Amino acid sequence: MTALPTVSAIKTAAPKDLSLAERLEKRYADKDAFARHREHNMSKEVIAELSEKIKAAGTEYIYYQIPTMQGRVVAKVVPAQHFERFLRKGIAMHRPAMADLQTTREGEMVHGGVEAKEFWALPEAETFTSIPWDTTVATIWCRAYEPLHFGDIGGSVLPTDVRSLFKITHEEFTDRTGLELRSGLEPEMTWVGSMADVIVKDGASPAYLVENLERMRPVYKKIISYAQAMGFNMIQGDYEDDGQIELNWDFDQANLTADRMTTYRQICRQVARELDMQASFMPKPYNGKMGNGCHHNLSLWRGNENVVEDGRVELHATDIAKNAIAGVLKHTPGAALVMNSTVNSYKRFWDVGQYVTMDLSWGLDGRDATMRISANGRMEYRQPDASVNPYLSHTYLLAAMDDGITNNLDAGEPMGSVSDFAGLTVPRTMGESIDAFESDKYLMNTIPREVTEVYLDIKKDEWARYCSTLTEWEFTQYWASIP
Repeated sequence: MTALPTVSAIKTAAPKDLSLAERLEKRYADKDAFARHREHNMSKEVIAELSEKIKAAGTEYIYYQIPTMQGRVVAKVVPAQHFERFLRKGIAMHRPAMADLQTTREGEMVHGGVEAKEFWALPEAETFTSIPWDTTVATIWCRAYEPLHFGDIGGSVLPTDVRSLFKITHEEFTDRTGLELRSGLEPEMTWVGSMADVIVKDGASPAYLVENLERMRPVYKKIISYAQAMGFNMIQGDYEDDGQIELNWDFDQANLTADRMTTYRQICRQVARELDMQASFMPKPYNGKMGNGCHHNLSLWRGNENVVEDGRVELHATDIAKNAIAGVLKHTPGAALVMNSTVNSYKRFWDVGQYVTMDLSWGLDGRDATMRISANGRMEYRQPDASVNPYLSHTYLLAAMDDGITNNLDAGEPMGSVSDFAGLTVPRTMGESIDAFESDKYLMNTIPREVTEVYLDIKKDEWARYCSTLTEWEFTQYWASIP
């Protein structure tokens, strides 16, 4: 069957001279977006193909799902026989669901209270995927819109739909620069349970030992099997620290990579349930052990050409790669609140010798740089941790790269001083990160204001909750310290 156009391909063109910020503003003012999406969904080809997939998979129920601003997934479950109805009308959900229905310490719901309006979300039929551990259930990603009755904004894309934000940003970046972002992620995670027990002598690391992989064989076999059934091209995995494993899938268009990262977390949760274990993407669960990172391996493509390399044998970066690297490093402080999104994230930076760098530097292969050329054609950004929302991380990386490429920013020499962002430092607490986020005027003016405002509301409340919570460490240090 001929491949159908995706929803993302159905858009209006923007003038070539508009900045990324202006392009995003134009896209979010487009009141016809919902109508075009619905028209696409109601085409005979889309309906016929989705009907065929549902019948072939034996699907009885479908999760109509959408990621939240913190990378969780919310959904409604619908009997599969109603698929055509929901292609037309979609699902409706309370707007604060995009902020995880989070309530602040003062009792106010983020992104609006009980008076907050609903959003409408239309499914993207091409994303239909059967769940391998129960093939009677399937998932479909949705795109959120302002309801049509909302006057001046009705029918436009909901700004706090971060999945749509990334897809739209990627489309406009590509239209503006001619470049497409492809990525591969390295999600580390910690497992707890009998299969994760490890014995290692003092001063040695359990990393890479096949015996530790063998102990966790039931875990990685189930994860890989489920992931492959859901369209992942799984390529490798290893054991890194106590109970910590990393499994990788092949790089791809960054939009697909972000979807797979979110699905991968759901797969791991299911495997943990089946094996009576616990699985966590917490960035720093233990002192003295490796934190859970999520390195982003990035490349920029013009058609079938990877412009990050040019055929030289020695390890290198092209001029355009250096511009992109400079943009990413320049905006690393401002984007830290996205790349390191929890209070716990910053504990990774305080544990000496655990392969987490605080320098705004880039290098060739060495792990002491924030960005490294790990192989010709691949830029590895080492800042994000395993709690990262992949839609937001890729969005902010695109914005940073756009700045670097557009303004020909200077990355300097590998591990050398860089004039275009001299004096900038990486935040070491969420409080510092909030300040840096608000201080980066380029990022604040490029990403839609509603996104930054809601995200800040969530993170400021998280920081306030942490600062106001007494810990056992405080009692140990101060309960009997005087006299």
